[in-house]
Amino acid sequence: MTAWIDPDCKIISRYVGQLRLGSHARFVYTQVLRDFQAVAERRQVVDRKTLEVWLREWGAHRQRSTLLHRARIVDRFLDHLVELKLIDRNPIAVLRSELSVKQSRPIWQALASRKPDQALAALRRPQPFGSILGDIMREHVERMQKRGYRYTTQAAWFLRFDRFLQAHPELDREPVATMLEHWAAAKTALNHAAECEKLKHALTKALRHRDPTVPPRRLDARAQKEAARHFRKPHIYSPADVQRMLEIARSYPSPRAPLRPLSVHLMVLLAYCAGLRRSELARLDLGDVDLRSGTITIRETKFFKTRILPLPDTVMAELRTYIDARQRAGAPQDPQSGLFWQTQVSGRYGSAQIAWLIVDVIRRAGLKLGVGAGRTGPRLHDLRHSMVVNRMLQWYRSGINPQDRLPFLATYLGHRDINSTLIYITVTQDLMQEASERFRVVGARCLASVGEARP
Repeated sequence: MTAWIDPDCKIISRYVGQLRLGSHARFVYTQVLRDFQAVAERRQVVDRKTLEVWLREWGAHRQRSTLLHRARIVDRFLDHLVELKLIDRNPIAVLRSELSVKQSRPIWQALASRKPDQALAALRRPQPFGSILGDIMREHVERMQKRGYRYTTQAAWFLRFDRFLQAHPELDREPVATMLEHWAAAKTALNHAAECEKLKHALTKALRHRDPTVPPRRLDARAQKEAARHFRKPHIYSPADVQRMLEIARSYPSPRAPLRPLSVHLMVLLAYCAGLRRSELARLDLGDVDLRSGTITIRETKFFKTRILPLPDTVMAELRTYIDARQRAGAPQDPQSGLFWQTQVSGRYGSAQIAWLIVDVIRRAGLKLGVGAGRTGPRLHDLRHSMVVNRMLQWYRSGINPQDRLPFLATYLGHRDINSTLIYITVTQDLMQEASERFRVVGARCLASVGEARP
């Protein structure tokens, strides 16, 4: 791939200018890309060897983390050059395809190592659906997706099973049942046993589509129930806990991004008051907020549902405050721009960034100990659980029968039916007490009446 010709670095200037970076970041991006262009011009080609030379020269006196961050800048710029048709291909994209690796970072790490060939060989993964059952599984996934299902979770089951079969070619001549037995025995985790049971059910459907004489298979729910018994129990935040988190979010330290404290505050508020998932927070656009009607629109989320959520006046007031501050900060006013705006490349906070920020707020509020990746203690998703439980408590205390309101709550949360909502109802001491009191007032009297009516 011949190197692009840009002696005045105008392409780099235009590219960096459209990223909406701060002055320091703009300087860093420009310097990194000019250094890379100098290497490409010297070699007159953009290939893997050029990347290795740049990594070796540029990273000789820099920390590994800094080098990988700068490599990501180059990676995105190469994608931009491909879009402009100034180069044929991005060498990193080529290596991702050849090695069946989804992420670019491991490839950059391998290229920066002392023995790139060996490091790249260690990254190589089997080709997707390359096993003896690969065609059947691929056809089934494509068929289900054409019917309107996302089918991403099931596709992941098939891919894991496919990699296992490719690693054990001695099973190619065995019956499918034997293959599945070996796969089930490969791991002892309860989640793996539950996944294997669901995989058997899905694979039977795929096989029956080719051969209708294959007997159907009913799903055995015992493995899933056993795994569910060991699931991590949600933490139910009290209203005082939520208030503490909101106070921490308002004063969140962010000297370089003055809008961030207001953004984090609103993220926590919507995660609790509206029960939004982190992906739903990340996908919110400015045009999804209707200040006149007091609603927000959650578009095409889980289960392909779009829903319009009314919000309390207090929450709408916070939304107005944030939108005004967002405008003063110079954020774009296009309805399709991200509600939670930042000055980085994408212009909005991603799902992972939102999760990290809210978990950090939970930790700063003293509700989560340690500085790990969030594997222990309260979680972001527990705000959604807490919203359901605390709403149920309010209904009990207001004399409302929660059972009558569950269909509305399921719709508000974006669930298909109330069965999904029931999973969120964690039985706390307060909830048990309110339910018992309601039974004493209503249910016990009904039972007494039935007893008196008997002869």
